[in-house]
Amino acid sequence: MNIGHTYETTARLVRAVTGTYPDADGLRTAYRETASKLRPMPVEGDGISISYEDGAWAKHCMDKGIFEHIFAGACHSDEPTRTGWDRQAIEALDHIHSLSPDLRRMVDLLVTDIVFRNSGADGGGSASQIPGLVVTSPGEDWQVPHLAECLVHEAMHLNLFVADMVYGTFTLPSRELERDEYRALSAVKIGQKRPLDKAFHAAIVTVPLMYMQHFRGVKTLVDLYAESLRDACADLKKQLPLFTDYGQMLLDELCCFAESIDFDHLAQTISSPEYAGYKPAVAV
Repeated sequence: MNIGHTYETTARLVRAVTGTYPDADGLRTAYRETASKLRPMPVEGDGISISYEDGAWAKHCMDKGIFEHIFAGACHSDEPTRTGWDRQAIEALDHIHSLSPDLRRMVDLLVTDIVFRNSGADGGGSASQIPGLVVTSPGEDWQVPHLAECLVHEAMHLNLFVADMVYGTFTLPSRELERDEYRALSAVKIGQKRPLDKAFHAAIVTVPLMYMQHFRGVKTLVDLYAESLRDACADLKKQLPLFTDYGQMLLDELCCFAESIDFDHLAQTISSPEYAGYKPAVAV
């Protein structure tokens, strides 16, 4: 969640793909150019592009079987619904900024496209092969904070995808991590075992959701995930040899938060400069 580390990692991806290393002011544009080279359709415009179930991204995802859990059963969205989504997206970004300007910077950097889908899935999705893209199907009772949490949640996934491309998180490819002996408890699907990389992602992205709800005075996810996150961390640590040094560093940070649930410290680490240039420290 640290903005300095996010900027540094993203700049390293840009350099790996384009051969140039952008400064902070040019990073957002450079990342969008880089993402355009890594995915089937380019980033368009300077802001976050919004499309719907009849857009090019929706068609691509349906044709390729991506985000099937979100697209299945989707129906047509009318103009008032789309207008409401557009307005809510703007308000959600403002809500994120009100909680943490640097979390907003992370979303502004990493999210280039939002696809709204009226499927009743009540959730969102992102994929490593489509940097910048977030797909979401808002629930009927979603308010601005719910969409804001969804955007930060998916931006954190995108952040982890970038970090994995740059540093590597595991010593085995994703398909190998699906083997039963490598599965770990999920912090979200409580009591269930998931492939190691997916369980690790799920555990990490619970943290910004808990943070955002805590600072708007809601305890639902904090109470739900506090214990399951600790259980997930204990199970993830059993697979420590399968993490790279960088992955072990992330796991160590995650486990420290799971033990403390210290939101004041978490708020400080979002903007702290000490995490930029952070050297991988192996978890004990």
